[in-house]
Amino acid sequence: MRMVAWTSDDLMRRIDEVVAVYSDAMGYHGGDLAGRTSRFRTHARRPGLRAVATLTHDGSLAGFCYGYASEAGQWWHDQVHEALAEDGRQRWLTDCFEVVELHVSPPAQGHGIGAHQLRALLSMTAARTTLLSTPEADEAKSRAWRLYRRYGFTDVLRQFIFPGDVRPFAILGRTLPLHDAPTTPTP
Repeated sequence: MRMVAWTSDDLMRRIDEVVAVYSDAMGYHGGDLAGRTSRFRTHARRPGLRAVATLTHDGSLAGFCYGYASEAGQWWHDQVHEALAEDGRQRWLTDCFEVVELHVSPPAQGHGIGAHQLRALLSMTAARTTLLSTPEADEAKSRAWRLYRRYGFTDVLRQFIFPGDVRPFAILGRTLPLHDAPTTPTP
């Protein structure tokens, strides 16, 4: 496997594979994948997009992650902004890089790919903080939660419900750069 930096064009060119990895990793089959494709396309056009992909030896997509500066007027930013008190807004959203998506196909999970992608992505930004959202889960059983905790992400908001989704999410954050994050991820 090899990890590569991706441009917006790379993301757009391989959008079908991105949606396939996303749906497999999240367990979404059918439903609103056309809507997700549209959101990925919108995100790919955001200024300052940073992205990485992990490719198999034959060039297939095994995982990807991307993010950008979290700014007023972006749906996710505005939802989180409204939910935070003023001191939280100042602390977390003033100079924030939003980790928008981080996914690894199920057969490739458990080998440190997500950790390598997260480290690479966060090394591409000079922002002061980073935020992400993840579905609430048993932290001891969820690979995603163990990854985020290992990388020093702390609770910003818990049991947060985004409009249009019934699942509770956690908003997690950490300061940057990643000086204190593990250098050798443990699967």
